[in-house]
Amino acid sequence: MEMQNKHFIIHTYGCQMNVHDSEILAGMLVQMGYTPTADEEEADIILINTCTIRDKAEQKIFGKIGTLRRIKEQNPDLIIGICGCMSQQEEVAKKIKVNFPHVDLLFGTHNVHQLPEMIKKILMNNERVFEVWEKEGEVVEGLPQHRNEGISAWVTITLGCNNFCTYCIVPYVRGRERSRKPGDIIKEVQELAKQGFKEITLLGQNVNSYGKDFDTPYDFADLLSELDKIDGIQRIRYTTSHPRDFTDKLIEVIAQSKRVCNHFHLPVQAGSNKVLKAMNRGYTREQYLELVQKIESKFPEYSITTDLIVGFPGETEEDFQQTLDLVKKVRYDSAFTFAYSPRSGTPAAKMENQVSKEEKSSRLTRLIELQNEISKEKNLSLVGKVYPILVEGRSKTNKDYLSGRTTTNKLVNFPAPKDVDLTGQIVPVRIIQAQTWSLIGELESEE
Repeated sequence: MEMQNKHFIIHTYGCQMNVHDSEILAGMLVQMGYTPTADEEEADIILINTCTIRDKAEQKIFGKIGTLRRIKEQNPDLIIGICGCMSQQEEVAKKIKVNFPHVDLLFGTHNVHQLPEMIKKILMNNERVFEVWEKEGEVVEGLPQHRNEGISAWVTITLGCNNFCTYCIVPYVRGRERSRKPGDIIKEVQELAKQGFKEITLLGQNVNSYGKDFDTPYDFADLLSELDKIDGIQRIRYTTSHPRDFTDKLIEVIAQSKRVCNHFHLPVQAGSNKVLKAMNRGYTREQYLELVQKIESKFPEYSITTDLIVGFPGETEEDFQQTLDLVKKVRYDSAFTFAYSPRSGTPAAKMENQVSKEEKSSRLTRLIELQNEISKEKNLSLVGKVYPILVEGRSKTNKDYLSGRTTTNKLVNFPAPKDVDLTGQIVPVRIIQAQTWSLIGELESEE
């Protein structure tokens, strides 16, 4: 079935896993003969890859689906599809089917690989296709990927999640945890190196539990050791890391590696043991602080970032003060901060002692103020130092500047030299000014 002169657009919401899923969706569409476009009016297929981690994201997506009705009226042959985590929820799928008749296609996280077959079914039978697998299947390898040009690439190493934190919907929409085989991952990274990519980010809901489903012993530290040997790849990052599974072996491997970055994203979520237990996080405040101390003892220089939730059901002011105290003790370089948002289908949504919206807002404001103060102080301490920066390209805010990152994941902007394209190169940059979320530098002479 030829798709020449046909165009597609994918709107992606949510985390890096969704971004990478969209690269796979785009790869399959390109393989079918479709061409990407940024113009909805030109598109023959519009896919919305959805996120359901918070209610606000879900409402935003429903709003977007509604706006596509007008485009469908103007172009009845347009195929509109909804996929991703939202689609995996039975009540959401029913709502879309009934309330949004202009949607032609709906599928979930477990049958992404079936996209070409579903599109052909729509075109041949002129009917809506709603196919959501309730249970995850085997990992499907060899799917084409259409990556954006650049120096960095995403590489999935695990699918699904076994943690079942009480506030999180992910295990219910992404399925149980499955690890890709090491050989398949290594082969993909080797190919990325041949294509000219300089940096990879390994993806998983919990990369630290990689390999737990294998019959023979092989873990995340073993995988990093193998990837560290691949020439051409200059930096290796990973997300997300669960503090409970961050082993001494993993710390040792990262410390000895040449390419794995010294940036540690360790989502703590809360500083109170009572709240951590209610969240089913699997570690205590004391164990978390011990992990931070181990990292500090192994790395002369490193950065640490986190995720924090305020206003979890039952959280008192005393509990919140313990979170603030933990932030002061660890001194995070930055943090993703959230007010707790109930998600239907999770245990936390049914818990008693829900915190008021006003109190959650107050606590979030106080937390952000504290973290911003620490972030600025830590960035100020870098002024005058020289760091190797992997140049990503022109700054998004000032085209006369280049942007890149340190191995600790600090964003650095510096004036671009004339007549020289440094994109993809690692260059020495001296930090001359600190901002809360980024740094300003100048290219250091290598003489």
